[in-house]
Amino acid sequence: MKNEKLEQFEKNIKSKKVAIIGLGVSNIPLIDYMYKLGAYVTIFDNRNEEELSEEIISKIEDYNFKYIGGENNLKELKGFDIIFRSPSCLPTRPELEVEKKRGAIITSEIEMLMKLAPCKIIGVTGTEGKTTTSSIIYAILKQAGLTCYLGGNIGNPIFTKLSDVNENDIIVLEMSSFQLMDMEVSPNISLVTNIYPDHLNVHKDMDEYVYSKKNIFLHQNADDLVVLNYDNEITRFFEKDAKGNVTFFSSKEKLKDGYIYDKDSGNIIFCKNGVKTNIINKSEIKLRGIHNYENICAALAVTASLVNTETQVKAIKEFIGVEHRLEFVREIDGVKYYNDSIGTSPASTIAGLNAFDENIVLLAGGSDKGLDYTEIGEKIAEKVGTLILCGPTSKIIEEAVNKALSKNLNGNEEINDKSQFNGDLKKQINIIYVNNMQEAVLKAKENAKSGDIVLLSPASASFDLYKNFAERGKVFKECISKI
Repeated sequence: MKNEKLEQFEKNIKSKKVAIIGLGVSNIPLIDYMYKLGAYVTIFDNRNEEELSEEIISKIEDYNFKYIGGENNLKELKGFDIIFRSPSCLPTRPELEVEKKRGAIITSEIEMLMKLAPCKIIGVTGTEGKTTTSSIIYAILKQAGLTCYLGGNIGNPIFTKLSDVNENDIIVLEMSSFQLMDMEVSPNISLVTNIYPDHLNVHKDMDEYVYSKKNIFLHQNADDLVVLNYDNEITRFFEKDAKGNVTFFSSKEKLKDGYIYDKDSGNIIFCKNGVKTNIINKSEIKLRGIHNYENICAALAVTASLVNTETQVKAIKEFIGVEHRLEFVREIDGVKYYNDSIGTSPASTIAGLNAFDENIVLLAGGSDKGLDYTEIGEKIAEKVGTLILCGPTSKIIEEAVNKALSKNLNGNEEINDKSQFNGDLKKQINIIYVNNMQEAVLKAKENAKSGDIVLLSPASASFDLYKNFAERGKVFKECISKI
């Protein structure tokens, strides 16, 4: 069956003036696609041309596209018919607002995918759990033998392959707040895993961040579905803005309707009009941590209308997790090492710490996103025996931990004059500063005892030393392999 919307788009784009902002993973295939369609393309990127790879430079030259690079590249963003922005280029940029007012179409690879796809789309967003939950959903659909695609922040760009997508296929998209900010279309099935303060060094304020997340379901219709976390106050109150059907999941409340993780029994349960049906027990699941059982509840809710329960359970039993997300790396002398480099915020690291009952040696610290570390200071004081710190947020984390410890030492009242304890604050938690990952891993090995957990979960972004959390996790695993 022909995709008439896609054919019309490809016809209309010919000879149009197109701007592509950012040479990220999703926009590079877009360059080839626009050349094939006969568009007049200008590429904008913060890097100067000499900083690009030879492959990209060669492609730009072969296609005879114009390239404008450098810190102030968007000053030349004038007179375009359609502008594809990257997620890192927010629609609130003054240059984009001027062009939009003039009449340019401001869009993105992922928004055009959603507008032109001939099939059902599942969208997943939230502060924590997006990638794991998207991957579980994808695994369930694949287990059922469905033809599906995994994209957005993970997987491969799908937009340029839309001609291969059929109406019975399913697209699963992990979506960030940056992608959702100006979205004018919503997935047929939307999921918001949770919302905590994050990316406040980029977003104008928390309200802007929350609204961006909410935008994943604001354009749905009455037949669509949104799955929400009942335990998260922000997402729970999203229900009032939903245009379609709402399903909740929870690990704290005994919902009458929805999916719950029951801590007492360890069962994940489907509830309908108060009638409970056990689906799977945590003993059958390879993933660890209540946050992952919540992710499974969400994935079950999302796929319930598409796949039978038996297939869902089979896929969940076989799912081993996603790299850099509480990823088991190695056991050495009775000490288990876990890579949770995705822990780029206090909330995500708290979830990682809650996955373990053992004594924890925590590797934390990195670049600062302007977040509040009070709560994680309390969690570290509760769960961690040795804290190894590296990076700009190290002092902030240590201060939060010391504040929590001082409350504990003085009957839950904070101690203002810490000098009276002659360093006793640090006796409960061994706090060590290091300069790099190699030092951190060596110190972890020195301080961990058999039965302990060594956990990399930095509660911070990676940009002080690494290009992203994945590179940080890779370096951690490499250091462990050399022990």
